[in-house]
Amino acid sequence: MPTLDCRQFSPSAARNRDPILAVLQRVLPTAGLVLELGSGTGEHAVHFARHLSALRWQPSEADPAAMASITDWVAHSALPNVLPPLRFDLAASPWPLAAADAIVAINVLHYSPWETTPALFAGAAEVLPAGGVVYCYGPYRRGGAHIAPSNADFDGWLRSVDARFAVRDLEAVEAEAQRRGFRLEEVVDMPANNFSLVFRR
Repeated sequence: MPTLDCRQFSPSAARNRDPILAVLQRVLPTAGLVLELGSGTGEHAVHFARHLSALRWQPSEADPAAMASITDWVAHSALPNVLPPLRFDLAASPWPLAAADAIVAINVLHYSPWETTPALFAGAAEVLPAGGVVYCYGPYRRGGAHIAPSNADFDGWLRSVDARFAVRDLEAVEAEAQRRGFRLEEVVDMPANNFSLVFRR
């Protein structure tokens, strides 16, 4: 009897995975362990692990409903360098792994309460070495304002889903990173009015 395939498919993940990969290929270490926070469907984890074969990829997710999709994407890929997903809330302490070489968080900060942002950098400071990278992708306000009407509309939709969600101010995220010893090394314009933020410890 065939087993149920629980893989989910995200159109936005299919659209943004290659532009994100191009940045990751530049900024991630050549080898080591990458912790992906908020892995969602699991599509990104498999795609990046396939193209960054010298890195081990550790997906993770707080939402129990997403775990089956990530697990099946990992199993279906049969890639030796992508690990079974960890289920944990990044705001919990301590994190369930002692060390990583880089952290990737795609579309995490705006789909989370603000408290997630300081928690992310606090956790990163515990597990990353000097020179370790935190990569964050998503829409951000700059100078206290949205950079496009579509982002303002998206912000309103997020808040309607959960009053704790919002498009974050880039400067506020940078301030939290600096508090934990991370420097904003690069801001990369991405398609659909998104940004890649590259922080380095």
